[in-house]
Amino acid sequence: METILTINNLDKRYGKVHAVKNISFEIKKGNVYGILGPNGSGKSTTLGIILNVVNKTSGSYSWFGGTENTHAALKKVGAIIERPNFYPYMSSYQNLKLVCDIKGIPYEKINEKLELVGLLDRKDSKFRTYSLGMKQRLAIASALLNDPEILILDEPTNGLDPQGIRQIRDIIRHIASLGTTILLASHLLDEVEKVCTHVVVLRMGEILYTGSVNGMTANEGFFELQSDNNTQLKEVMTQHPAVEKVEVNEEKVIVYLNSSLNGSELNRYLSEKGIYLSHMVMRKNSLEEQFIQLTAKKNAN
Repeated sequence: METILTINNLDKRYGKVHAVKNISFEIKKGNVYGILGPNGSGKSTTLGIILNVVNKTSGSYSWFGGTENTHAALKKVGAIIERPNFYPYMSSYQNLKLVCDIKGIPYEKINEKLELVGLLDRKDSKFRTYSLGMKQRLAIASALLNDPEILILDEPTNGLDPQGIRQIRDIIRHIASLGTTILLASHLLDEVEKVCTHVVVLRMGEILYTGSVNGMTANEGFFELQSDNNTQLKEVMTQHPAVEKVEVNEEKVIVYLNSSLNGSELNRYLSEKGIYLSHMVMRKNSLEEQFIQLTAKKNAN
């Protein structure tokens, strides 16, 4: 699979503030990557460095396998790292014509991209009449005018209402389905889990995890169980070798696993002990739960 971006030991200091601490990861073609972390974790700084608007302190990065210099490579990149900045008294079509003039892009692309983001029927409306969500969608259309190989978005749903968030999420999925690689920074776990295929988890400038979203959430998971005697159920499950820990939550016994155990095996084990379940649900940890575990481990070190 073609490598779009390679980052090696990237480091950035602002005086005494160590914003990015020797981070390394790769972006492969055709995936949706999320840089996930709270405010101040180094997400925007990392994006600024690779877009050549922030100077790195040390380390390196290369676009498209290092075959082109940064200036040439960035012509294949579409990015939104600040609030949309268009002329309020001009229509969206007129604003995008200006972008085309600056970048040497044919005007035929304008309607195509406006349709992609659901704004074609409002192309003659002045920018100042747009809602925040519509302004963000117009910014995405602008970033797509040059048919970039990768689209970079910094907090694309920040400040939007639930409907606006869903619209942006659907647009990102659609753009990805057309073959464009996407890199987005977000502090919203739900956004990353629903949109991204891969994730880089940052905390205070350090990488805690990099890999697929499924890989991060593909743990052994846990069972929700209930029987006529939850005290006995808890005691018996604590003795099972595949069980890491057991908790009682209201009327449910929560069984966390350290190795694979399916429902039929669990039922067989309990029936041999004379315990019969009235409730059994197998769940896997969410990205949020995994994120909390990662940061908890970091704090403990």
